[in-house]
Amino acid sequence: MDPTAGAAQAVREVRLDLEEGADIVMVKPALPYLDIIRLVHERFEEVPLAAYNVSGEYSMVKAAAAQGWLDEKATVLESLFSITRAGARIIITYWAKDVARWLQR
Repeated sequence: MDPTAGAAQAVREVRLDLEEGADIVMVKPALPYLDIIRLVHERFEEVPLAAYNVSGEYSMVKAAAAQGWLDEKATVLESLFSITRAGARIIITYWAKDVARWLQR
């Protein structure tokens, strides 16, 4: 999808995917498109919605944490919770193993 297009195009794309038989829809990258995640969740609430927390988002947080500019765990959890609040019920992330460990403590 063209990143400069409006939200209406995102809705059209999702509708087309569902008409073609998609069982699940995904928004990628997740963080810059939280508004689209919310919109898709509201318009197609019966459809499982995934969000892909892409490698660029992962790399930015890793680099900033390595410099001591932020707390990786706190930043990651806040980011992933924001994706969930927007409406995604499935999150694909490079932090999956770390988050599983952090949430068990």
